[in-house]
Amino acid sequence: MTKSLTRRPRTLFAGPLFSDPLVRRFFEDDVFSPGSFLARRNEALDKNSWLPAVDVRETEEDFVFTAELPGLDKKDVDITIEDKVLTIAGERAFEGKEDNPNYHRIERSYGSFSRSFSLPHEVDQEKVSANFKNGLLTVSIPKTEAIKPRKIEIK
Repeated sequence: MTKSLTRRPRTLFAGPLFSDPLVRRFFEDDVFSPGSFLARRNEALDKNSWLPAVDVRETEEDFVFTAELPGLDKKDVDITIEDKVLTIAGERAFEGKEDNPNYHRIERSYGSFSRSFSLPHEVDQEKVSANFKNGLLTVSIPKTEAIKPRKIEIK
């Protein structure tokens, strides 16, 4: 009598969340292989857009967003606030010809970008200020009086 040497595939993840094929593929892919889910996602991102780094901080008076936008001018950037969401968008154009045979390597990212941030409280949209200097965009969004911390005197 011979035993069968075939194995049943072992399922590492079970449950309703993992019934979605994209979710399963994300968790089961070998992230280091060139055809993996993450490699394909990053490759698509690199070809079509880029994401500038953004620091977000909160003071007692306002929210401050600082974005690194090297090689851009203020005319290349759009800032909007709608429904308590700040959006910083723009585009960095490729400076040379893509068919130039003298390029050996192109590592800087080009194309359009868009970063959106939910604001946790109501803000004063009329007093928003933006400053662009040396490739750094700083957006300051004042808080409304209702959410600013107040010291209450005890009587």
